[in-house]
Amino acid sequence: MRGAGVRAPERAAPSPLAARMLNYGFARSGQLLIARQDAHGLEVWTSERTRPAALAEVARRFGALRVVRIDGEELTTAINRAYSLQDSSAAQIVGEVEGEVDLSRLMQDIPEIEDLLESEDDAPIIRMINALLTQAAREGASDIHIEPFEQSSVVRFRVDGALRDIVRPKKALHGALISRIKIMAQLDIAEKRLPQDGRITLRVGGRPVDVRVSTLPTGHGERAVLRMLEKDAQRLNLEALGMAADTRAQFDRLIGKPHGIVLVTGPTGSGKTTTLYAALSRLETTATNIMTVEDPIEYDLTGIGQTQVNDRIGMNFARALRSILRQDPDVIMIGEIRDLETAQIAVQASLTGHLVLATLHTNDAASAVTRLTDMGVEPYLLASSLLGVLAQRLVRQLCPACRIERDGSWHPVGCDRCNQTGYQGRRGVYELLTMDDRVRRMIHDEQSDAELLSAGREGGMRTLREDADRWLSSGVTSMEEVLRVTGDV
Repeated sequence: MRGAGVRAPERAAPSPLAARMLNYGFARSGQLLIARQDAHGLEVWTSERTRPAALAEVARRFGALRVVRIDGEELTTAINRAYSLQDSSAAQIVGEVEGEVDLSRLMQDIPEIEDLLESEDDAPIIRMINALLTQAAREGASDIHIEPFEQSSVVRFRVDGALRDIVRPKKALHGALISRIKIMAQLDIAEKRLPQDGRITLRVGGRPVDVRVSTLPTGHGERAVLRMLEKDAQRLNLEALGMAADTRAQFDRLIGKPHGIVLVTGPTGSGKTTTLYAALSRLETTATNIMTVEDPIEYDLTGIGQTQVNDRIGMNFARALRSILRQDPDVIMIGEIRDLETAQIAVQASLTGHLVLATLHTNDAASAVTRLTDMGVEPYLLASSLLGVLAQRLVRQLCPACRIERDGSWHPVGCDRCNQTGYQGRRGVYELLTMDDRVRRMIHDEQSDAELLSAGREGGMRTLREDADRWLSSGVTSMEEVLRVTGDV
């Protein structure tokens, strides 16, 4: 070996092809990476964590090395990225598999691997599933849809809220794909007439990922939807989610109250549950008993008691809430208020000294009041218990690599980095209606949504559309995206 200890001031990204000269498990455990191969030999990245025996083994196998010393955290990130970028897309794997599939191997035991990137199993269906999960994690997909049709099946990813086709396997492979997913999620592969729900826990490129699995019978076979839930603490940070500083300060005051109800509203997929998790993570857990009832539990939170709803055995939201109230809670989080019974228990809990955080499906903050009164909650009880309502949406961010400025505003274009969509990532827009004496009287008197909205704006509330202006003015998103998400709100 020569050149040990050399530091490169600016390093080009490592070559996935060169990295593949060592398997992922060896590179990770030995903490070294073959970054590139050229006419002068191999360049190997190491750190203070590198095992000398591992480096010696690489030198024995490949001869002289150029060793570049970098920071340990930087090396771990480089290893995970290099192996995640291997040329093993789902489309490529499906093409290979369609010519060699052997269904007899489908039923073999799940291999004991710590990370999908370590898996070198040659069972075709297993390789297909691993490729799909790895590609979905790499692209930041929130969901994988595997859907059967008359002549074929289709696999789609939902990225930044939009679905797009990834690959169309032959119909003959569909049943095998679904069966393999069921095995991984510990579901009943013989039961094809009823919906089933399960969970897969895995790691992709060193990142822990929970996969929530739902199967549903259709006219052409079972379809499966896999929701990808990365256990990333940054995702549970209100600032990282995009909440403005003044809104965040107001929201912090609300969740710091000893009792009352705080609602988070919006359509499905608008990030309501993530916001509630972020709120809980800001509370003191050592001196406070925080409990949740959810369907399903999406993130495991340290120091918080989380209860899973199971309607099949009668464990619904209302029943779980009644039991939780006997557990001496200080803070209760309700995954969703769906019916009058759950709403009434939530109101009573807030009036008896508990802080209640919950989600509700409404279009804006003011209409949450009407939704609860329509359910049957008495207006005078709601006026006494409600602390505030946060409505939210997620707008897609313009891809920084290809956005263009035209006529004083930014527009999407599309490039390889953003898969030709023009957008990459999402940011939150928020509308926070807080209760004051005037708004409480209006709720008690059953005044309309429009009147509540007007009172909120007079009190300083920004609407969703107005909050989105900060992303427009900074070039983070486009007018088309804001109008798509907020409409005329």
